[in-house]
Amino acid sequence: MTRTDPPRGSAPALTLNWFSPPSPTAGPVIVTGVFDVLHVGHVRYLSAIRERGFPLVVGVEADERVRAWKGPGRPVNPAEERAEVLAALACVDGVFTISGSPDVTDWEHYAELLRPLRPAALAYTSGDPYAEAKQRGAAALGAQAWELPLTEGRSTSATLGQLTRSL
Repeated sequence: MTRTDPPRGSAPALTLNWFSPPSPTAGPVIVTGVFDVLHVGHVRYLSAIRERGFPLVVGVEADERVRAWKGPGRPVNPAEERAEVLAALACVDGVFTISGSPDVTDWEHYAELLRPLRPAALAYTSGDPYAEAKQRGAAALGAQAWELPLTEGRSTSATLGQLTRSL
């Protein structure tokens, strides 16, 4: 795993640590998220992005960030394992983890983090609570913002809820 260095004189709010770097190409599509318990909704979403012909790079949020947002029982799987599973998917060209304070969720910091990757697009699903921020980040990066449909009824939270009810 390699780590990007912060600009001189300032420490970045978020850091990017490569789990599986993509081949050197310009213009990947970047998607970020938790990807805790991989399910068909994730696979359909990532496959639909890759089918558009661009390299796909996935950012996985670090455990401490997920825990702050989703509660003490999450994530179920540690970031390194979530990244490893995503890197094994044929549609994924590269995977990195995102570390930093859980309070840092604004588009400016994500744009600063992703700028060196020169993304062609940032992708997100319909109903993403951060959709507007991702659109603003894409605009700041000179990238497209791609909204893809959500696979209804398929989410990590729904899967974990079903498991809990069946125990």
